[in-house]
Amino acid sequence: MSDHILEIEGLSKRLGHFELKDVSFVIPKGYIMGFIGQNGSGKTTTLKCIMNLIERDSGSIRLFGEDNRNDLIKIRNRIGYVSEEPYFYEAMSVAWTGRFVGSFYEHHDAELFSRMLTQFQLDPNKRVKELSRGMKVKLSLALALAHRPELLILDEPTSGLDPVVRSELLDIFLEVIQNENCAVFFSSHISSDIEKIADYITIINDGRIVVSTDKHKLLDEWIIVKAESRCRHPQTDALMTGIKASEFGYSGIVKDMVSFRHKWSAIFPTASYKTERLTLDELLLRVVKEEKFECVN
Repeated sequence: MSDHILEIEGLSKRLGHFELKDVSFVIPKGYIMGFIGQNGSGKTTTLKCIMNLIERDSGSIRLFGEDNRNDLIKIRNRIGYVSEEPYFYEAMSVAWTGRFVGSFYEHHDAELFSRMLTQFQLDPNKRVKELSRGMKVKLSLALALAHRPELLILDEPTSGLDPVVRSELLDIFLEVIQNENCAVFFSSHISSDIEKIADYITIINDGRIVVSTDKHKLLDEWIIVKAESRCRHPQTDALMTGIKASEFGYSGIVKDMVSFRHKWSAIFPTASYKTERLTLDELLLRVVKEEKFECVN
């Protein structure tokens, strides 16, 4: 039996001028996968293919070891899905919405839903149209969790929310993963949220997977190097990516620091450079937009 809740291989899908191209990655049980990229990079299209809301052109998607097109009702009973723009019957109450949505799930737990409304400070008697965007996201999450899913799929759930509400939601996602047989697939363009809670990172850019790996491996292996402008040479540049330069100096990202230090010492024996830890923000700003990232596995 596979230890992966989700397995995607060679996924391709064309929508107008946009195309997902040979998307492949896996999500292990018991972990949070952060799925990041710029707006329009293909995150939502990938999620819709996983949920079988749109049909893929080619490739395979396996959920819980099964093709995602087989036995849709059974598979969706094991998934909690929060879409980028949740749609509700706005004139109806929060409690009515819970009963309505719950009727579509075999294992909906009305008592659990009620407890989550209390935890999220949602008034069950309020009409949906009276809720703020943050409250609507919490309602979506309560609905998604009420049938105890094994995979929670979140499409930009924290977008547009204030930092306090975002932090509260991140804590909730971490609670879900306490069950080692579950997993969370968290799509966002807010890389700081992903960096806080994700175990694995998958970055997509222009419909292609740039990297999919362990977060700590990714951020530990790549280092930001900063130096004065006078200390620049084609041989050291060749070991850097995402280079930024100004009249005061330059910086870039280096993976092979052993080779870099050796080359630097040979060319600039009396000069020094500074190093900084890489963040996902820096990775996106420097590398993804330039499409120069070497995939780390």
